[in-house]
Amino acid sequence: MASIPFTKMHGCGNDYIYINVAQHPVDAPKEASIRWSDRHKGIGSDGLVLIDKSPVPEADFSMRIFNADGSEAMMCGNASRCIGKYLYEKGLTTKTDIRLLTLSGIKVLSLHVKDQLVESVTVDMGEPVFDVPTQYIASLALDKGTFVSMGNPHYVIFTENVDQVEETGNSLECHLAFPQRCNIEYATLLPSKGKGEVSIRTRVWERGSGITLACGTGACATAVAACLTQRAGRQSDIVMDGGTLHIEWRETDNHVYMTGPAEFVFDGKIEI
Repeated sequence: MASIPFTKMHGCGNDYIYINVAQHPVDAPKEASIRWSDRHKGIGSDGLVLIDKSPVPEADFSMRIFNADGSEAMMCGNASRCIGKYLYEKGLTTKTDIRLLTLSGIKVLSLHVKDQLVESVTVDMGEPVFDVPTQYIASLALDKGTFVSMGNPHYVIFTENVDQVEETGNSLECHLAFPQRCNIEYATLLPSKGKGEVSIRTRVWERGSGITLACGTGACATAVAACLTQRAGRQSDIVMDGGTLHIEWRETDNHVYMTGPAEFVFDGKIEI
């Protein structure tokens, strides 16, 4: 029986299985993601990430990401940071600014390197989009949150009880207001430490994966929603179950920039 090498990585606890498909193709990634992501019978992860050469000259590499339920995601901020570390530290590139092709367009990864190790990565996540689904407007059940797309859809609810995501996240993900389903964030402002920037405690229900320790696009959506509702300024720290991401929504270009860590967990091989 053949086997395929993989690398397990995480960004603030948001963990994925990474495979360089330019060297080791995966024929049925949806089925593989379901099987390999199983935390009892597989490797265990929030999903599967495929790294490949870019089919277009405007980008250096490409990524595809499949959730633990086999559905394909448009974009993942935590995964993109991990890809930057993977490419640099495994010697696949010497660039510290990498153009990554995703289903949400090309994202620029800026690597912060010290002693040939990537300590953190800043991702230009592009401009937020506020075009809500048609059904959203007519839904009386969804009137307390803010809809933000960061290449994938997010619905951010500010509340004193972020733990209610465990009870209502699944039903909101599949609400009729969101025909393509939606990522759900519950957020609350933390007491100020006098730094001039706001910290926001956020818990996430990811579309296709359920509760995850962190979500990069969710952190961006939360920061944008906080700014839109005048709860925060253009910069904030998003504190999730697995760690903290720094988010800046710049006035100069209207782009959202996410900075945070990426970590290797282990390498291995799995039978196919």
